[in-house]
Amino acid sequence: MIEIENRTNTSIDTTIIEKIADFLTDKDIELILTTNDEIQALNKTYRGVDKPTDVLSFPLNEAPHAPLGSIVISVEKAQEEAKEHDHSVEEEVALLFLHGLLHLLGYDHETDSGEMRAKEKEIIEHFNLPQSLIIRNEG
Repeated sequence: MIEIENRTNTSIDTTIIEKIADFLTDKDIELILTTNDEIQALNKTYRGVDKPTDVLSFPLNEAPHAPLGSIVISVEKAQEEAKEHDHSVEEEVALLFLHGLLHLLGYDHETDSGEMRAKEKEIIEHFNLPQSLIIRNEG
């Protein structure tokens, strides 16, 4: 189950997000849809980077019946990327959610040998989503 907290004035259809979550895990996940200002504050506090980002993941410690963790997405960044790449905001939020969820599941594209990229590609193809974040950022 996904607990969604939308802290923006933008309505987002989360149907595809729920399908992705169900496909990858049976653990509960918290999803916070927020603004650039809020995600910038989180990025500064937890990563030491004083600028907005598109998605942050916060895994929780393994405990029986504990949620997997939290994913925070900047809807403003999602809107910018969706416009730039000519797809819907919902598709961009789904890509960001998928990226964040894979991090919660232990994948790390910065240190692995392509496993996260391969898994992301598999899920993107399964759900017929646009090009992945990892591939876009490689270019």
